[in-house]
Amino acid sequence: MSDPIFDGLNSRQAEAVRATEGRIRVVAGAGTGKTKALTHRYAYIVNVLGIDPANILCLTFTNKAAAEMRQRIAGMVHSGDYNDFVCTLHGFCVKFLRKEIYRLGFPKSFSILDEEDCKALAKQAMDELGIKRTEKTVKQFLDGIAVEKALNGYIETYMLPGSQITDGMRKSSKLANYVSRQMKNYALDFDDLMNLTVYLLDKFPDACAWWQNQLNYIMVDEAQDCNADDWNLVERLSAKHRNLFIVGDPDQAIYEWRGARPDLFVGFAADRTVILDENYRSTPKILDVANSVIAHNRNRIPKDLFTRKAEGRAVIHFHGKSEKEEMEWIVAQIRLLMGNGAKINDFAILYRSTHQSRAIEQELLNAHLEYTIWGGTRFFERREIKDALSYLRLVNNQDDDLAFERILNVPSRKLGRTFLERLKADAEVQRVSLYSALQLHLSEYVKKTAEDFVALIEDAKQFALEHSISDLLNRLLDGSGLKKAIREDQDEDRLENLDELLSAIRFYERSRSEDEVSLAGYLQDIALYTNDDHRKDAPTVKLMTIHQAKGLEFPYVFLIGLSEGTFPNMRTIREYKKNGEEEERRLMYVAITRAEKALFLTESEGFNVSTKMNKYPSRFLAEIKRETLVTEGYIPEDLWRGTRNLIHVLDEEQYAPAASGDDGFAAERAAYESPFQVGTAVTHPVFGEGIIRDVGKDGSTFEVEFENGVTRRLRAGFLTLPDLPES
Repeated sequence: MSDPIFDGLNSRQAEAVRATEGRIRVVAGAGTGKTKALTHRYAYIVNVLGIDPANILCLTFTNKAAAEMRQRIAGMVHSGDYNDFVCTLHGFCVKFLRKEIYRLGFPKSFSILDEEDCKALAKQAMDELGIKRTEKTVKQFLDGIAVEKALNGYIETYMLPGSQITDGMRKSSKLANYVSRQMKNYALDFDDLMNLTVYLLDKFPDACAWWQNQLNYIMVDEAQDCNADDWNLVERLSAKHRNLFIVGDPDQAIYEWRGARPDLFVGFAADRTVILDENYRSTPKILDVANSVIAHNRNRIPKDLFTRKAEGRAVIHFHGKSEKEEMEWIVAQIRLLMGNGAKINDFAILYRSTHQSRAIEQELLNAHLEYTIWGGTRFFERREIKDALSYLRLVNNQDDDLAFERILNVPSRKLGRTFLERLKADAEVQRVSLYSALQLHLSEYVKKTAEDFVALIEDAKQFALEHSISDLLNRLLDGSGLKKAIREDQDEDRLENLDELLSAIRFYERSRSEDEVSLAGYLQDIALYTNDDHRKDAPTVKLMTIHQAKGLEFPYVFLIGLSEGTFPNMRTIREYKKNGEEEERRLMYVAITRAEKALFLTESEGFNVSTKMNKYPSRFLAEIKRETLVTEGYIPEDLWRGTRNLIHVLDEEQYAPAASGDDGFAAERAAYESPFQVGTAVTHPVFGEGIIRDVGKDGSTFEVEFENGVTRRLRAGFLTLPDLPES
């Protein structure tokens, strides 16, 4: 171990570095130094084995990770002894195609389409095909193109020399129309880069043989995030020398919704598997919590992370009686830790979905604590929130030209730039607001949508005199078509943000006396949040979704909003069943393992925006061994019963037994049986009270006889049990 390459490596990392021949799988837990092992292995192959870097391919998923690897390797090997083959998967495809694409009649100078380029082509194709963008969004259109490219032999049909896309094909096929626009400039999107690379390897044996011979050693970082095409490519390239080194952690696979296949990592036919399980980031108490949660997953390679660090602070679970109490407790903990020497940029607040940032943002602003939304937009700066508030602003004050201009054509009313310029000119001449100008000249403009817009605002003005702000906003969201447009876009995050805004307004209304609540007062309060002067470059508390936190680490981590249905996410479980639950649990594991010194898990009672029901603690809290947590706040037993009931509704199955050991809730689960049994009295919102007469085989449907003699087979989600809190 005198070789400097092994300096600072533990025995498992050193084993991974020396394992150069054959198919090697390294299962690298969070914070175990996988990048260190990978870059030291690269240096070992070059400096000790004497392999030319031109014969080594080192792949990762992001340009940032590739740049970091190149930087580390440059400090360990002789000057010039590393090359462009330390890159992303798509970066390699570009290098491959620059050399080989001539075989398909393409110039080597082909262009690459970025996301905005693809959207521009999609819009052109949709316009020609007569597809209204309100009916099918650009994103949906591009998603459909990607699916067609995966299933369709489009390369032979549309892209090879001699292929001809006729006018008839363009008019009848979305794919043909889109690809024809690409081919005008020999432009490739990201899907093409991978598809054409695999196609060339398949169809040109001499090209395949050259690359297989060239690449003596192939290394893949974050291999658990590889999709089927990625695996196909690396398996093909490594087929001759069989020196394929994959590094990853199935417990941190959180991109199955993007097509990642962690099961292929788990099932990888390895000559040797090395497990990196010594964590250098977190304290033992944090790792105990992480290990006890992830042990409940089945599609994984078992391992328990450990560390040689001191025990550290206990992990705290805080239960609040309300969301406000939860947020106030978080801010109080931050202030307490800062009083003991912590810096403001030591803190990260993580959440499952973007709409959850609203409550903590408001509390941090109230406390005058600087914060940054990492990789995202502050809640009150999000497009749909500004649109909704602009409708309220215009109802409150028809002279608000900024609000008027923002929403006149949101959603689209075909009142574009030309219409607005004419309106501005009329308003200028008469020295009135834009809204007043629209009213005065409505008959001249002859626009039905303009008449509808004025009618909407006038109706809302009258409605606001006798109704709450939340009811007013609901009326505006429905009447304007804004909510419908977002729903047609299938943008669940934006819908949840609007629901969160409504929830916040209802809280504002409840928390003040009736004479204190006014539309003008609410908008004035919100202006204090939206106009807050925050410096982007200042040290701040970091707020982010768990997906954005992957790969990062922070001294103090608050994981908030741990309510069943929010986290784990109800939509994910309903769509992907058990696989969805396991992915959500991996997200929980990723969140926990971001913490270095202290971890705080929080949730509260109240209304759940995600489930449209009362809030119950997350199943993930129930899976943590009790002795590893300190709980603050009393949790009534009926809340845990609500958790179990909701799990039954979402999962259509009972709690699975713990994968290993007693997590402190084993006896409770063993005693628990489904509350929906033959003979149980239930209530249905339409049919009224009834008795369960039969339970379906899977336990998710129930035949209920109601008082009027009507019998119906119903799902559990539509039935209420008398002994549980009503939603």
